[in-house]
Amino acid sequence: MQNQYSVSLKNIIQEFSLEILCGCTEDTTVAIELSDISRPGLQFAGYYDYFEPQRIQLLGMNEIQYLTRLSPEEQTARTEAFFARRPVAVVVARNLEVSPCMTAAAERYGVPLLRTGEETSAFSAALISYLKVRLAPRITRHGVLVEVYGDGILMLGESGVGKSETAIELIKRGHRLIADDAVEIRRVSSRTLVGAAPENIRHFIELRGIGIINARRIFGIGSVKLTEKIDLVIQLEQWDAEKVYDRMGIVNETTEILGLSVPSVTIPVKPGRNLAVIIEVAAMNNRQKKMGYNSAQELLNRLGIDSGVPVTEEEKSIWAAF
Repeated sequence: MQNQYSVSLKNIIQEFSLEILCGCTEDTTVAIELSDISRPGLQFAGYYDYFEPQRIQLLGMNEIQYLTRLSPEEQTARTEAFFARRPVAVVVARNLEVSPCMTAAAERYGVPLLRTGEETSAFSAALISYLKVRLAPRITRHGVLVEVYGDGILMLGESGVGKSETAIELIKRGHRLIADDAVEIRRVSSRTLVGAAPENIRHFIELRGIGIINARRIFGIGSVKLTEKIDLVIQLEQWDAEKVYDRMGIVNETTEILGLSVPSVTIPVKPGRNLAVIIEVAAMNNRQKKMGYNSAQELLNRLGIDSGVPVTEEEKSIWAAF
């Protein structure tokens, strides 16, 4: 069963500098569990069949102007009916004036009534983005996450295979560390995974023989980053002479994380291989593939070989030359 995450309304108030009109204090313990928000225009018109009170309700110019055009009695009745369903919180955008009947209803039913000076659409987009990240399903994987040429590279592998040492070399080459040892991965949308380090080990790297170091202190603030989208998974493993490794890259391998398929490659590790350089090339090659260019496919085309046809012995001898 998937864990249910929440974010306190207090954190939202602080994050967006919301003005508290009534119904709560800065120490409120209200928990928000849904990342979607609602514009309750239909509800003020009397339609409540699909009303979700656990969503934050956002009132903009349309909702407020609609209410003000009603008679005082009708406005009070519509507002009362809305707040009687006890929405988790109501936010008024554009610093619009709030009618006394709305304030009274919010007080009566204990509904937090807040206000922001931002435009309705801008605030809605920012709030949804914030909630998507904070409420996203997540897992923690043993690995290292680095940013290489703007792409997030998640290195996985057994302990001692060289993930942290490779991360140090990449940092020295101008790239950035996001997480070492434990990577907290969140699915923030139907297409995107974002990785970060747990707060208590952020910026720290363990190097066997040396111990724990703080990458931010040693290499500077430009060597670290708080979060990064995961674009490529690299599985590091000890070189196995009996195993046949991919030498062409025609087949696009993937690794599934939280239900999403992420491009992946397996890199064998043995003395003499410069892993940092190999990972840089893997990052650039993955970006080229995302832009529609595949080097292996171009080589096959130049040789007149159909990648969908089984490789012949003659073709195998051609590959042996590379």
